[in-house]
Amino acid sequence: MASIALEPVVNQAVAAEAHCGLTATPKTLAPWLFYDEAGSRLFEQITTLPEYYLTRTERDLFTTHADEIFSLIGPRTGCPTSGLSDVGIAPPITIAELGAGTASKTGILLRALTRRQPTVLYQPIDISPTALDEAYQTIEQTIPGVIVRPQLANYTTDPIHIARRSGSKVLALYIGSSIGNFAPAEARAILCRLRAQLHPGDALLLGVDLAPNPQKSVATLLAAYDDPAGVTAAFNRNILTRLNRELGADFRPDRFAHRALWNPAHSRIEMHLESPTRQTVRIPALSEDQTDLTLHFAPGETIHTENSYKFTHGSINGLLTASGFTCTRTFTDPQDLFAVTLATAS
Repeated sequence: MASIALEPVVNQAVAAEAHCGLTATPKTLAPWLFYDEAGSRLFEQITTLPEYYLTRTERDLFTTHADEIFSLIGPRTGCPTSGLSDVGIAPPITIAELGAGTASKTGILLRALTRRQPTVLYQPIDISPTALDEAYQTIEQTIPGVIVRPQLANYTTDPIHIARRSGSKVLALYIGSSIGNFAPAEARAILCRLRAQLHPGDALLLGVDLAPNPQKSVATLLAAYDDPAGVTAAFNRNILTRLNRELGADFRPDRFAHRALWNPAHSRIEMHLESPTRQTVRIPALSEDQTDLTLHFAPGETIHTENSYKFTHGSINGLLTASGFTCTRTFTDPQDLFAVTLATAS
């Protein structure tokens, strides 16, 4: 994949987001700012931690149910490479993925689909060029029959275009509980924009983290966002390192403590960066009246960097219905930690 030079545009977006969030009360930063090159690598490390059950559980659900998922979308088409004869006439399936990252779990689904049809068009959409490069290289080299067409975009703010092969169905992936980073109204807006790109009969596979329940404790949730090795803390602080590099800020990341909190009223995990002491930060790129933007932090004041909403089975169905989808089937693990729902574009 050719390199795409969008650094000036990215810097403008970072500056606008940082100014809006850091001059608000309380101070906030949008979670998409996590995903520069270093942040993307730290997140990949997080997904391998023993406390971070989300990736492991979703991966297991894909491994167990991939064939069933594609059977529900449509019957198998002839696949000469598999030695199978035609057992039904069905349009080929194209896969598009929002927030694909390195697509490490998606390979399970792509391999299952190549057993059903000779070639697969895969469209990873992500804000990180580094992650897209890795996804492109890894998938095209390791999964024969998959054609990768990456799209560099912030799907929450930029227009996206889902290409489809003539006569194909689209399966849109929005996995990894990424939808949980958005407030309910924002989550509906994202899914509604996605639905507008799909045709009736296309499908969505949505992966979400489940709320505490009789089999899942709050402690299990908190451990996933505050690991003892400190990888999540480094991931959280890296957002300040990014602002230092791209906006000339003088944050001291080591002077901010990582905090993960469960907010039962809103059914979400919150991540914050807390200033234990009084401190001042200057950001030259965000000047006001020809002077650097100056931030004053009181002891205990935080920057709210992420929400991760957790769902019940009822709230999953409600979100999909409100966004123009009809729930087909939900798959979950025996501990009711995580859910993967297949839905049809109505």
